[in-house]
Amino acid sequence: MHDHDSIYDNLAPAQRPAVHVLSSVDLAAIDGARDAMTIHVTLPPASPGTRPHRHSGPAFGYVVEGELLFELEGEAPRVVKAGETFWEPGGDVIHYQDANNLADESTTFVVTMLCVPGEPMLTLVSEQELSSRSARRVPASA
Repeated sequence: MHDHDSIYDNLAPAQRPAVHVLSSVDLAAIDGARDAMTIHVTLPPASPGTRPHRHSGPAFGYVVEGELLFELEGEAPRVVKAGETFWEPGGDVIHYQDANNLADESTTFVVTMLCVPGEPMLTLVSEQELSSRSARRVPASA
């Protein structure tokens, strides 16, 4: 981790940027060169987002405004609100939902995806595979 306060010692207190770590992820398991892409996404009200898919590498993001209904294989669906972050490991894990949780407002998020070179950043999952892995999907909490 970085000590953000000490890198601004040369600035007067009133000139120092306010830096807040929103999330931190250990990427030690990632070896070799990776491609990276950062995207800004705006989902219209009630948008279901991208169909079930996976990423070849990890992805991490930040909800700028609105609410994102976020669901990964092996985890119950959860709502990520503006100012909160999300993470997915990529690889074989299916990303079921990244839907707008709001029926009357847009939701905007920024996500950075790391990718295995030569592989697509995002691959849609077939209905057949979804069916064969249905036991790995965690139902929503009541």
